[in-house]
Amino acid sequence: MDKIFKDLNDAQREAVETIDGPILILAGAGSGKTKTITSRLAYLLKIGIDPANTLTLTFTNKAAREMRDRALSLIEDSIYPPLLCTFHKFGLLFLKFYINELGRNNSFVIIDTDDKKRIIKSFEPDIPIGTIASEISRYKNSLIEPETAIESAQLPNFKKIASIYQKYQNYLKENNLVDFDDLLILTYKILDQNEDLCKEISNRYQYIMIDEYQDTNELQYKLVQKLCSTHNNICVVGDDDQSIYGWRGANVKNILEFPQQFNETKIIKLEKNYRSTKEILKAANALIEHNRNRLGKKLIATLEDGKPIEIYESKDENEESKKIAQKIRELLDSGVDPKDIAVLFRINALSRSLEEGLNRARIPYKLVGAVRFYERAEIKDIISYLRIVANPYDDFSLKRIINKPKRGIGKVTLDKIQKKAYENKKPMLTYLLECSEDELISLVGKKNQKTIKEFINGLEILKDISKDSLYKFIDEIENIFGLRKYYENLPDGMERVLNIDEFYGLFRDFVKQNPQNSLDDFLNELSLQSDQDQIDGEHISIMSVHASKGLEFKYLFVIGMEEGFFPLTGDGSDIEEERRLGYVAITRAKKELVLSYVHSRFYRGRRTELNKSRFLKEAGLCKGSLTLEKSTSFKKGDLVKHKIFGIGRVTGVSKVGREFKLSINFSGQKRDILASFVEKI
Repeated sequence: MDKIFKDLNDAQREAVETIDGPILILAGAGSGKTKTITSRLAYLLKIGIDPANTLTLTFTNKAAREMRDRALSLIEDSIYPPLLCTFHKFGLLFLKFYINELGRNNSFVIIDTDDKKRIIKSFEPDIPIGTIASEISRYKNSLIEPETAIESAQLPNFKKIASIYQKYQNYLKENNLVDFDDLLILTYKILDQNEDLCKEISNRYQYIMIDEYQDTNELQYKLVQKLCSTHNNICVVGDDDQSIYGWRGANVKNILEFPQQFNETKIIKLEKNYRSTKEILKAANALIEHNRNRLGKKLIATLEDGKPIEIYESKDENEESKKIAQKIRELLDSGVDPKDIAVLFRINALSRSLEEGLNRARIPYKLVGAVRFYERAEIKDIISYLRIVANPYDDFSLKRIINKPKRGIGKVTLDKIQKKAYENKKPMLTYLLECSEDELISLVGKKNQKTIKEFINGLEILKDISKDSLYKFIDEIENIFGLRKYYENLPDGMERVLNIDEFYGLFRDFVKQNPQNSLDDFLNELSLQSDQDQIDGEHISIMSVHASKGLEFKYLFVIGMEEGFFPLTGDGSDIEEERRLGYVAITRAKKELVLSYVHSRFYRGRRTELNKSRFLKEAGLCKGSLTLEKSTSFKKGDLVKHKIFGIGRVTGVSKVGREFKLSINFSGQKRDILASFVEKI
């Protein structure tokens, strides 16, 4: 036992020794959450609880492995390991034994995301595959059957998606396939339909622990209820102040309402922070206290005082990246290990100016959990348009964009054009320009011939404009080809459009500062800015705030601390989740923290004057009146549930006084309902 309790503080020890009844362990950032939960599991086994009667669920295989190893290292006795796995792994194990309850064979095969998209593609939809896959996943996790989806769909695109959903489900059943979502959905359905089996499974797992409970969604909560149907020995560990995944289905209400959902819940708060200095924690506490929907706790510093938090104020993003690169260079020259330094941003599009600043200062970096700005698909597409206009001999760029946005020009058609062009010893674009109408029709068909001619005419118009006015050039790319519109219809459309706007803004700024330069000059400059091939060795990390969760760095920089960037504002934004993101960002810092804002930045493709983030004021780091703005997490396309009208889909969001009004389609009946009267599903 000494090994288990060694170095535990009073709150951690209480959490370990409390084994009966529902327990909510509120674990603040840097408070030893993993140590507590692994010690608790070890304690259960040490006092004689059969490992087979325990179930510990988490969200990643890596976390599960680490927790299992740490728990077993605290026990000398040779025992078989307890079941400690992800929610989905538990679902897989369960279905291998019980999927026959649904009249299906346990020899099912699990398909991955690529397989799922290939199946959907086989139905030849005219809606982006990613959009359909995402919507099907949303239906499934809301436990909405295809028949209900078809019945409630009114907008043409959603009718098509619901129909494809039904075809997709039939395909899975006919071929005994199970997708990632099914691992939980089918498990829940079996437990819901078979009361005796539900009791049997609940009796088997007498002691249940769930890590990162603030990240659970509605389906996972319902599954947990089934697993606890015969007892209340459930211990959940999490931090409501770090619930930042609402956009992908996580429901912060699961942790906020846990004491109401499980009677006589014991709440244990882990508030001692072993990571950050007093100054950093003071700012984090001050910021998060502005949230109303929280259970409430305060991080207490165990480390000595450190340096005050620095605020960088810059004219624009170029000055900002220069200052940060200069400071990082000073740290590296003083002997700081690169892996102890990180730069965070709320929006991926902000990485462009940062990457260029680090490149200029020859500071090696790694973009964690994302693709470098110039390597993102939407940016490479635009650059390919510029390249083919500047250089008609560039077959590589032509092949990339001839079907972007989608024009029905498939691989077979493209191969025919390429083969014919090579036979004539001409670049593909030259061949298409010189090719007669009849020749092209015989090669690719009448429909494709017309499409290709429209595409080529568009490129020719752009070529003429590039000689006349580069400033109009970007607007014409959009007018003719509509790349923004194409990308905004994808599941991650908002992020992609922000990247496109960032690039357009960069282009306009280049033209403004270099009015005599040509398109070739811009492309050459781009090649130099985005080239990091010469950099080897160790690197600092740059990443989004979402990607930083669970990590920590001695020296941390957070850029883009402006209204509209951090926090994101406007329809569909949730200011409390944005504030939780700010809290997560600040608490990643161990020793020194720099928060940076600018007076102007490219936004939506234009240079925009900006105000510094309200979070700087709320964290007590600068003076000024607080910005109070009611916001809503609902957005167009969301599925919602009303107590009387049932399930509907949001078709519009508008502000009415201090509230938000949603236009909702309930199976053909359109109603305007205040946001506070419906629940997202």
